[in-house]
Amino acid sequence: MSELTHLDPEGRPKMVDVSPKAVTRRVAVAAGYLELDAPAAAALAKGGGPKGDPWSVARIGAVGGVKRAADLIPLAHPLAIEAVNVEHHWDPEGRRAWLRVQVSCEGRTGIEMEALAGVTVGLLVLYDMLKAVSHGMTIGPVRLLRKEGGRRGTVILPWAECPWQP
Repeated sequence: MSELTHLDPEGRPKMVDVSPKAVTRRVAVAAGYLELDAPAAAALAKGGGPKGDPWSVARIGAVGGVKRAADLIPLAHPLAIEAVNVEHHWDPEGRRAWLRVQVSCEGRTGIEMEALAGVTVGLLVLYDMLKAVSHGMTIGPVRLLRKEGGRRGTVILPWAECPWQP
């Protein structure tokens, strides 16, 4: 098992020095869902509620979540994001609103937190857009599906339920 890298020898939090690391192409893909009760699911299936089209706003929110990850996660490094791709999928039988976020950059540290933050914020926005209809919604789980670049190379984490394969 690896030691935690964000702690100094005395056990205090620290930001990792990534300057010795090589710059590599970094890609991360994350996904998650919002589980809706019947009223919220009906509103989403019709194209939204009183606040308008929830998918468009959730997609924009996901991009914002990616861009603000270093502000939200105290020890995350600010990264020069090069691309963000957001996809959504509606599963009417399971009443699950899925989001998938893929993020890429050239950098010295991983971009997984940005992808996870993007999905999470996008799902929060979706909740916000539908809460005028119902608060009967549950966020998550949100999971990393794939990461590329860095010391570990490509890591794939399959999720059978997910509509997208890593």
